[in-house]
Amino acid sequence: MIVRNVEDLKTHGSYREKPGVWSSARYLLRRDGMGFTLTHTTIAAGSSQAMQYKNHVEANLIIEGEGDLTDLDTGAVHRLRPGTMYALDRHDRHRIDASTDMRIVCVFSPALVGPETHDADGSYPILED
Repeated sequence: MIVRNVEDLKTHGSYREKPGVWSSARYLLRRDGMGFTLTHTTIAAGSSQAMQYKNHVEANLIIEGEGDLTDLDTGAVHRLRPGTMYALDRHDRHRIDASTDMRIVCVFSPALVGPETHDADGSYPILED
């Protein structure tokens, strides 16, 4: 059984942030052997982030806050609010514009190692343990 809290994550290097923009509390990582990563991500009101996870697929569940998700290939805009899920199943280029502070539960596959940060195109690299 694995039980963790955010203080554990900060102590063990599984918490990343860009102050005033986003934070990522990474509760499950590759070393846990579950096959996926589970995070609690916060996005600050007024921030805008363009991303494309070229090496991972991701599912997201909005638990608090509102914003817009834009598919950067089609221009389609989807309203995000509590209870909305979106999955980036095709390595979709996308942008999130947060209207309010947002809290999101995210699942990544393959699992992250832990220290990943977004590169220039908004992707996470595949890291070795």
